[in-house]
Amino acid sequence: MQQNKGIKILLIDDEPNILQFLELGLSNEGFQVQTAPDGVAGLAAAEQFRPHVVILDVMMPEMDGFEVCSRLKRMQPVAVIMLTAKEDIDDRVRGLTVGADDYMPKPFSFSELLARVHARIRNQFPQLLEEMHIGPFRIDNTSKRIMFQERELELSPTEYELLKCLVLNHGAVLSKSVILERVWGYDFGGEENIVEVYIRSLRDKILDREHKIIRTIRGAGYRVDIR
Repeated sequence: MQQNKGIKILLIDDEPNILQFLELGLSNEGFQVQTAPDGVAGLAAAEQFRPHVVILDVMMPEMDGFEVCSRLKRMQPVAVIMLTAKEDIDDRVRGLTVGADDYMPKPFSFSELLARVHARIRNQFPQLLEEMHIGPFRIDNTSKRIMFQERELELSPTEYELLKCLVLNHGAVLSKSVILERVWGYDFGGEENIVEVYIRSLRDKILDREHKIIRTIRGAGYRVDIR
């Protein structure tokens, strides 16, 4: 996903299958990913790669994850999520003591790990999410502005939220009911046709006369196509 572009994640684990699984999954989410098979290689990679988030295994030969975490925290600002096969509370306490920001026991679900990565980024590197470049769109969350092809769009607050919702979910079809819930709120008591009115206005503002950017998917909803 484009909103993760530019966010760097370093994976340090001595299990090749874990590295391959996480590298593929996180790369598909749009992150810039680098891997290391042990603690020594991980520290060297961190110095060059300068990651925002490190996903770090505890049980590794020569240098364990606790030592790696401690050194990482002295090197640079970084969020560390530690992985371990152990569920011993003492390990968790030790990990947090040496500076770990989060802790997940193996086995874990990728979706939960992804949620924790996003939480760490929001908490420790919020500036990375303030501006997102997605195709011809540039979304500035701080000033609530959207640029299209380097031209700032004059948008009402509702138009901003609707266009952001569509762009961030580009390629996916969003029904009117989903759009109403995400943009207007679940307790909106108006008519679904209000979505059509705002879509028409957005198309006018981005000069999408042929509906090639904001497409109507008959019987399903709307989809933004970005080339």
